Amino acid sequence: MSTIVFASSKGGAGKTTAAIVLASEFARQGVSKGMNITLIDADPNQHSAKWASKEGRPQNIRVIENSDEDSIIDDIEDANKDSAFVIVDLEGTASMAVASAISRADLVIILCQGSQDDADEAIKTIKLIKRQERLLARKIVYSVLFTRTHPAITPRTLTYIINEFKRLEIEMFHCSLIDREAFRAIRSFGGTIENLDPNEVFGKDKAIANILAFTEEVKIKLLSLSK
Repeated sequence: MSTIVFASSKGGAGKTTAAIVLASEFARQGVSKGMNITLIDADPNQHSAKWASKEGRPQNIRVIENSDEDSIIDDIEDANKDSAFVIVDLEGTASMAVASAISRADLVIILCQGSQDDADEAIKTIKLIKRQERLLARKIVYSVLFTRTHPAITPRTLTYIINEFKRLEIEMFHCSLIDREAFRAIRSFGGTIENLDPNEVFGKDKAIANILAFTEEVKIKLLSLSK
């Protein structure tokens, strides 16, 4: 059982999209193994729950709605009883609910777009994680995932941010979530990338390849915890 928390101290970084595509890919891979996935929506905006209410949600994804600072630890612990992966979509702010979820995380994925504001907020989230580490006297594994990146060009600002994170020895994903229409489409229409009509949504195959790369890197990070 693994708990993966998506965190950012600001909204609009792509937490919900990343949480949905990871949950959906874990669900796809887990069908033949009888694996269940739980997606916990702890964002007051309830974007993950809205996606789940539409047609096409994988049957082995259970969604817990309206999780908050009073219930989030119980929600995570209950979900871990029968789910191979518990994925938590947090609100875009620093709060008690965010701190509580981080305290139960096996992996915290910090979302960051290629702007200095996002980079500064990512560092704030890392500082929150470090505070939780001291309180709990245990290491909390985290990694920064860049989102909405260009498929062919790495802007100068993003290059600068990546180099600064390297200088600060901040763990980062090798892959990023690329800005693709397919990711926006599932938020509107529901379901998974695999269920999109390629004649209606451009770049479906490339979006699927992006999700696979992201999921495999998550699995590698989780496997490293047992070593």
